Amino acid sequence: MPQHKSCEKRLKQDVKRTARNRAERGNLRTVVRAFRELEAGKRPAEYSQLQSMLDRAVKKGIISKNRAARLKSRLAPKQAA
Repeated sequence: MPQHKSCEKRLKQDVKRTARNRAERGNLRTVVRAFRELEAGKRPAEYSQLQSMLDRAVKKGIISKNRAARLKSRLAPKQAA
């Protein structure tokens, strides 16, 4: 356990941030999975929302920039089909 007040505060912040990031990452996975299971006609509208979600997750530091780019490039052909 932390011996200093600043370390106690840091531990509390880390626990909060970890929980928030884990929930956000789970939501992102759910959205990607739902996109893959969508019918072909509904994908173009959803793809732009998915892209913005991925970009926001990168900005918040939840996923890496390369992972977001990889997901977008893999899902782009699916939105056209």
